[in-house]
Amino acid sequence: MGVKLFQRHARGYTPTEAGTDLARIAATTEEQFIQLGTRLKGQGEDVSGEVVVTALASFSPRLTPVLAAFQHANPNTVIRLRTGLRLLRLEYGEAHVAVRAGSAPQEPDNVAQRFLNMELGLYVSPLYVERYGMPSEQTLDQHHFIGGDDATSRAPFIRWMNDNVDEENITFRVTDDVSLQQALLAGAGVGFAVRGQHPEMLEVMPPLPEWRSEFWLVTHVDLHRSAKVQAVLRCLKDAAKVWAASDPAISLPD
Repeated sequence: MGVKLFQRHARGYTPTEAGTDLARIAATTEEQFIQLGTRLKGQGEDVSGEVVVTALASFSPRLTPVLAAFQHANPNTVIRLRTGLRLLRLEYGEAHVAVRAGSAPQEPDNVAQRFLNMELGLYVSPLYVERYGMPSEQTLDQHHFIGGDDATSRAPFIRWMNDNVDEENITFRVTDDVSLQQALLAGAGVGFAVRGQHPEMLEVMPPLPEWRSEFWLVTHVDLHRSAKVQAVLRCLKDAAKVWAASDPAISLPD
């Protein structure tokens, strides 16, 4: 292209602005090729190699024993469980299977299957009641709430809170689901939890249908039919049946 990438000076060479741009693009390209390699390795017919599953951190207590059993049954695999709020990009090979909560994923190249439903309730801790009294459906506007820090959250209960609770009443905000549970237990305010998860918590009002959280199993279309991904999906779906049979807060999709 007739553009200089380096300029000479007394101590050697330094990149020009074009050279710096090229280096930045090259680094991104290298990362994408590495991620492509991960995807291609996942297309084999045997259940082996790295298996990357991503989910919310609060879901890991359920997920970890299942994945541990999967690895035991498939000793040629290495499990990588990546938790957090960031949606990993399956098209770049950042994960083989994503367990996502909220509204249906919309990425065009992903395959989304309904996984399970989880019933949520609105709770306070005894410590909060000792400080501020017991909230009721009629007195919610007089109490403190624990909310999310992301206005674009896909979580239905966060959307409900943003629509129904005055912003000045949301006095404690968190960036992740684990911190939300810790804030609730610490008496920071009224907040959401899986029904029955914390027996010591006090339920504020009967649950509303719009609080229910839908979970999805998401894979990339290029890897969806691979032996490894199908094996993980079967394992997770079998686990969901066991959870639904023993936990009233969990149900299978219709």
